[in-house]
Amino acid sequence: MKPFFSEFLKESHARGFIHQGTDLEGLDQLLNSQIVVAYLGFDATAKSLHVGNLVQIMRLRLLQRSGHKPIVLMGGGTTRIGDPSGKDEMRQVLDEAKISENLESIKKIFAKYLTFGDGATDAIMVNNADWLNDLNYLDFLRDYGRHFSINRMLTFDSVRQRLEREQSLSFLEFNYMILQAFDFLELHRRYGIKLQMGGADQWGNIISGVDLIRRLTQQEAFGLTSPLITTASGAKMGKTAQGAIWLEKNLLSPYDFWQYWRNTADRDVGRFLRLFTDLPLTEIERLEKLKDAEINEAKKILADEATRLCHGENAVLEARKTAENLFEYPEGNILESAIPTVFIGESLLSQGLPVYEVFRLGGLAESNGEARRLIRGGGARIDDQSITSESLSLNLSDFKDKDYLKLSAGKKRHALLKLQKA
Repeated sequence: MKPFFSEFLKESHARGFIHQGTDLEGLDQLLNSQIVVAYLGFDATAKSLHVGNLVQIMRLRLLQRSGHKPIVLMGGGTTRIGDPSGKDEMRQVLDEAKISENLESIKKIFAKYLTFGDGATDAIMVNNADWLNDLNYLDFLRDYGRHFSINRMLTFDSVRQRLEREQSLSFLEFNYMILQAFDFLELHRRYGIKLQMGGADQWGNIISGVDLIRRLTQQEAFGLTSPLITTASGAKMGKTAQGAIWLEKNLLSPYDFWQYWRNTADRDVGRFLRLFTDLPLTEIERLEKLKDAEINEAKKILADEATRLCHGENAVLEARKTAENLFEYPEGNILESAIPTVFIGESLLSQGLPVYEVFRLGGLAESNGEARRLIRGGGARIDDQSITSESLSLNLSDFKDKDYLKLSAGKKRHALLKLQKA
């Protein structure tokens, strides 16, 4: 790969954001000569985005820091269909009310990472429902469908891999590629967008848009993808045994978010510092060279920087304080707002509550059976004391002079069980 001259591509390459691009040399020249308007699309399938989406948000952030204009495209229209890329089954169909609710919730996340406004490089947010919802199907097929080759669409990974796995691909989902290409064309017309970015699984969708713009406007457009991020263990980024790592604090506490980054594998520290923080590359190079116990300090810095962007400085301070109390000073005053808290009524404890039910109620086991296995395996603790018997019960007397108990499942998962008095 030739050296880049534009700040955005130089930094993107150094931080590991680049996987594929259409005419990277031409894009580099464009970025080095003018303010470029670029976009990334996000569908509203849940109330929050998760860590798996964060690499794309950070790319938009880097684009803006490099002096260009990011556009966040919310998929109010395409969410109704579903993107088959990387999926084994059809996405659940959401109604209009649920999509609108999800959109409103997701919008707040971007304000933490981007500067919105009316300036030349200020970000704006648009919704593809504005032009997709009122499309006339027959006119759309006549004007745009004829530019797409089924033969070529079948060769793209998002479609080919689904068919190779013999998973059903509905015609509804097959339309997604055409609609995303049309989004690119419409944004090009409305806002002068010349660059679409996305993950590696979006390559087919992106170049379809590049081709459509060239065919209908005779103008050049560009596509740029990032690699799909996995952890050193090969696991998909943002997925854990306990569920998704959400960016919305009402779905995942800032403390749990901080702990997710704090528990990064040693081999991932340097890579994640590049992708998910604004730290200078020279500082990252210093941190990733740390060894043994010292690498833990680099992990704390990663956790601090990622949490500061997503939840603010106060969340970082609370997470640090809670971690110190939980792991270094067990008798400290735990910050209840920073870790999951479950309330339990006095009536449940009056006759004694089986300890395995306590861990289920505390959210550290999905079932009583899983809680029993946790206890048998030696991973269950209450106030840092190991629970060795499944037959033990919790009573009011166990709370003694305080109104909460700390539950622990292994070394990394914790919850507070708080007494709710009658």
